[in-house]
Amino acid sequence: MPHSQTSAPRDSLAGVRLARGASPWLLPTVATAALSLVRARRAPKPGVAAAIAVPATALAAGMLWFFRDPERDIAQGRVISPADGVVQSIMPWKDGRTRVAIFMSPLNVHVNRAPLAGTVTSVEHIPGGFVPAFNKESENNERVVWHFDTELGDIEMIQIAGAVARRIVPYVPQGTKVEQGERIGLIRFGSRVDIYLPEGVDVDVEVGQKTVAGVTRIDRG
Repeated sequence: MPHSQTSAPRDSLAGVRLARGASPWLLPTVATAALSLVRARRAPKPGVAAAIAVPATALAAGMLWFFRDPERDIAQGRVISPADGVVQSIMPWKDGRTRVAIFMSPLNVHVNRAPLAGTVTSVEHIPGGFVPAFNKESENNERVVWHFDTELGDIEMIQIAGAVARRIVPYVPQGTKVEQGERIGLIRFGSRVDIYLPEGVDVDVEVGQKTVAGVTRIDRG
């Protein structure tokens, strides 16, 4: 059975479910495409106007696809994936935890979800660079560090901006109680999400495996 979703209403455009935080980017793009199409139809010689309308319309369609926010039937499991993407690395940490890094390409849904039910104890924005998210140096990129108080103890999750994604949009503040699989934030364009599993929790994914936020189980239990 799917968990209930308690996050605030999403933006919408022509019946398409869009991620919260999409409007500042999407509306100007769609408006430009619509205006260029009108001008192309009215122009006596539509060649130049059409040359503008075609890429503008393609860009608007791409933005609609990027900012999509589909509903999900939330999976059962102690820890589920917070992001759509591909497992980039699985790394044991010195403190006994295991970091699972998930790379999100521009083709993935970029709405992130809570990996466990619990209380958000910290949401910290850390300024940084904007190198490609698949690069090791992306660990110094701009990021938002989350901590959740859960049945497994403290769970850390980090949203990392990529070369294009220069804005991370948290949906919920510190102190919020979230359900597993609930929408908690958006990273615009290519990016990465890291989740740290506590000591004693085994990983049930492998490098190169595709993940679906709210659906793919991360731990083995």
